Amino acid sequence: MTTTSDPATPTRRRRRAAPPRRGGARGGRTARRGRRGPLRTVLLVALAVTVLGTAGLGWIYLRLSGNVTTFDGDGLSRNRPDAASSKGENVLVIGSDARTDGNDALGGGSKDDVGRSDTAFLLHVHADHQHATAVSVPRDTLVTIPPCRLPDGSWTRTRTGAQFNAAFSVGQRPEGNPACTQNTVEELTGLRVDHTVVVDFKGFAALTEVVGGVRVCVPGDVYEQDLDPNRRTRGKLLFHQGEQTVSGQDALNYVRIRHGIGDGSDIGRIKRQQAFVASLLAKIRSDGLTPARLLPLADAATRSMTVDPGLGTADKLISFAMSLKDIDLHDTKFVTLPWRYEGNRIAVVQPDADQLWAALRADRTVDGTDAGGGRTATASASASPDARGDVSGDGIEVAVYNGTTRPGLASRAASSLTGHGFTVTGTANASSQDHATTVIEYGAGRESEARTVARLFPGAGLRSVGGTGLGVVLGESYAADDDSASPAPTALPTSVADGARSADDDLCADLSYG
Repeated sequence: MTTTSDPATPTRRRRRAAPPRRGGARGGRTARRGRRGPLRTVLLVALAVTVLGTAGLGWIYLRLSGNVTTFDGDGLSRNRPDAASSKGENVLVIGSDARTDGNDALGGGSKDDVGRSDTAFLLHVHADHQHATAVSVPRDTLVTIPPCRLPDGSWTRTRTGAQFNAAFSVGQRPEGNPACTQNTVEELTGLRVDHTVVVDFKGFAALTEVVGGVRVCVPGDVYEQDLDPNRRTRGKLLFHQGEQTVSGQDALNYVRIRHGIGDGSDIGRIKRQQAFVASLLAKIRSDGLTPARLLPLADAATRSMTVDPGLGTADKLISFAMSLKDIDLHDTKFVTLPWRYEGNRIAVVQPDADQLWAALRADRTVDGTDAGGGRTATASASASPDARGDVSGDGIEVAVYNGTTRPGLASRAASSLTGHGFTVTGTANASSQDHATTVIEYGAGRESEARTVARLFPGAGLRSVGGTGLGVVLGESYAADDDSASPAPTALPTSVADGARSADDDLCADLSYG
């Protein structure tokens, strides 16, 4: 198409460039054109390169943006954690086993099956952009799934004691429900999820092929029956024990396999999935993000992802990816949500889990390093309730509830409130003691007063409830920020840190819990 239109352009330019020939003026004009010729040529070439380069870049961005699929942001919770709940950035990555769009050819099953989340981790990019911590959430973890939006626009009721991966299936959509999983992670952690990325089978396989394969280590020989336990025979050998490079279908099989390795559970394969992601990052870094490598990588990535509206264009995706370029492999850590078996399900271990979220909220790394980008002192000063001398609670009545297992927290908060002129009508334990963040609950006509109360509790959320009351439900975030409570954690809990993996760890080390 380009070759048929370009030749017409110089023809038109030649006709316009031919001046009338009148007497002696012709020689002067010719001489002047002769002197300007080289400069004009350089300028024309530069202009052509600029135009073509801009057009080419525009074409690339249009192509990549055309690949990007976004999910409906209307399904995100109406009561999200405050944006200031963490100084860093939180990205939820979901591996989907949806069989739509040809994924059934790779994963088996029917394209009409309901989409489920096969794996998920929350990537916390610390504020200094020099460290990152990825927290795996086992799919069988028992959690609270908050209200989520259904295809008809209605909202579900809160479900307690539900499996984590059930959130992705709310609404029975073949493509899954990423917004509901994001709501569930925010409920679980008290951290605001800034972005969510969903990767399907096809996209994952394509990504591994674009990078030329990923180096992995297999703890033992793996056969077809290990991938599909319904087979009557063990089938052919899929992977031999030891190090090898995998891509495409083989890479997908590697991260999905669980039977025949370790304890054969989902929790057991998390270590191998973490090792795989670490190896993928190492491969991308070793190849370098040159333009020649970035375009096919970006093309494969955008074709493979469903993202939140905030990452819905190519430039936003690439900008986010490039913001991670200075994070060293050794400072990229993989950990798992503190867990224990409860029958054939996974229970969250407390207070270890809340300590993990509090450490990330404070931008502390696995080893306790302050990765807050030099803003810790300012943040700490503003976090102290009593430092907010400009807050006046005159005429405002409020009740205080302890939503944690830490004793005496409600009385401390009550003292702070009364010191600012609020009238505290009572203190008590909340109906549950698993609140990660503080919430200000308010009844009809009291939103303005609730916002005044919230100024004493940085990061607190607001929630409209029935009746006319006003109450503070304290979470672990208040315990971490309150100087008179237990000190804020300086590192992740030992139970978490001891199992951490760095992206530069040996491939064959620590590949299963079982």
